[in-house]
Amino acid sequence: MSKAQNTGSSVSSARGFLAESVDELKKVTTPTRQETIQATLVTLVIMIFVAVCLFLLDILFSNLMGAVLTNQ
Repeated sequence: MSKAQNTGSSVSSARGFLAESVDELKKVTTPTRQETIQATLVTLVIMIFVAVCLFLLDILFSNLMGAVLTNQ
């Protein structure tokens, strides 16, 4: 392919990409206040759950390491 043909296909590819991007952006909707609150609450609950699990695992492994190191 010559350089001129390659440039033309690049420009048309870029135009096609931009057109598809604009079409996708038209489909985007802003969440309602209720949806935002609900998503935030779900996120907080999951974060608290993970934090508690990590805390319990930390205590467990700390006790295990203490037991292993004191038996030597």
